[in-house]
Amino acid sequence: MDYKAIGLIETNSVAKGIECADEMIKAAAVELLMARSACPGRYLAMISGDVDSVENSVDVGSEVAGEFLVGIFIIPNVHSTVFPALGCVTPMPSMNALGIIETFSTVSCIVAADAAAKAGDVELIEIRCATGLAGKSYVTLTGDVGSVNAAVDAGIAEVAEEGMIQSHVVIPSPSKELFSRLA
Repeated sequence: MDYKAIGLIETNSVAKGIECADEMIKAAAVELLMARSACPGRYLAMISGDVDSVENSVDVGSEVAGEFLVGIFIIPNVHSTVFPALGCVTPMPSMNALGIIETFSTVSCIVAADAAAKAGDVELIEIRCATGLAGKSYVTLTGDVGSVNAAVDAGIAEVAEEGMIQSHVVIPSPSKELFSRLA
């Protein structure tokens, strides 16, 4: 699989978030993956590139954010399925068990999604980041029941210490109508 590093900065100021995104891009050879507002009045700036460039870029963004910084992360070897799930462009897989991890922040959701994808033979369907969710985020994934259970457990374990899990569920056999509306 093709792995890349990603980094994200979340601010509680849209203006400061836009400035962070600009400085992050200027700081190193990185690609801007996401730069947008999110609920409740936050801003997300996500970049991708080699590990050193992403680390440098996130360090610069953190300094620029200052007191407006809500959270950051760097995932050195992000699972390749995270990228299409973030863009909601994952081809709809066949219907299997459905897992959902709901978190209190975008940062914790993406970290949980990456851990879940690496832990089991699952496909990420979507990572929904804070928009229209009062700042919460969630990831949906599918696979056989055992793999989905293992993936959800791994995702939760990765961020549980931070206390950022809102809820989680595994539905062994979701209805066709529900499944068709997820992506």
